[in-house]
Amino acid sequence: MIKAEKLTKIFRTDEVETTALNAVSFEIKRGEFVAIMGPSGCGKSTLLNILGLLDNPTTGGYYFLDNEVSKSTERQRANLRKQNIGFVFQNFNLIDELTVFENVELPLIYLGMPSRDRKKRVDEVLAQMQISHRAKHFPLQLSGGQQQRVAVARAVVAKPALILADEPTGNLDSAHGEEVMNLLNDLNVNGTTIIMVTHSQRDAEYSQRVIRLFDGQIINENIKKSFV
Repeated sequence: MIKAEKLTKIFRTDEVETTALNAVSFEIKRGEFVAIMGPSGCGKSTLLNILGLLDNPTTGGYYFLDNEVSKSTERQRANLRKQNIGFVFQNFNLIDELTVFENVELPLIYLGMPSRDRKKRVDEVLAQMQISHRAKHFPLQLSGGQQQRVAVARAVVAKPALILADEPTGNLDSAHGEEVMNLLNDLNVNGTTIIMVTHSQRDAEYSQRVIRLFDGQIINENIKKSFV
């Protein structure tokens, strides 16, 4: 599903050149659950941005669904993103002025799905995430755990092939964090590929493989569970 070949990302200003990623190479198969770990500033978020087609590498190749996309235009990346990738963020990134239903519905509007089909799909996902009773509430009326459930619902409502999760339990207590990780695990069991950036060893235990970064390079990979 994903193949990275010597991905390098360099940020330049007039006075400073910073190498955020340095010749990173790996592959991720469809249906895997992979955790990316490492200290702050090691390149995790930069890598996730490239994998999520939010940015291009400076050099190197990136193959997503057998397409070489490392030099894609923003429009090309946007089309691939909305059709294939769902995002779950540490800070939820919900729109405060929209209800739970409207937040989850948004990706389907971008895809041009008819209203009746949107309603059916959103209702299904809210039920799956056990948040239907909050459909008419606004994000600020929810607990942190509930907000993250809504964020996961929004990420999966368009049935993406890939979910990218950036510290998905970082702002949650242990009980709500475990709920969110169980949701992600259930999605993975049902076939969704998940790549998760995390500092949490406990969260990483849900993955089948851990990729560790340091100073923009992969220092080791640990296969924790068998994956066929």
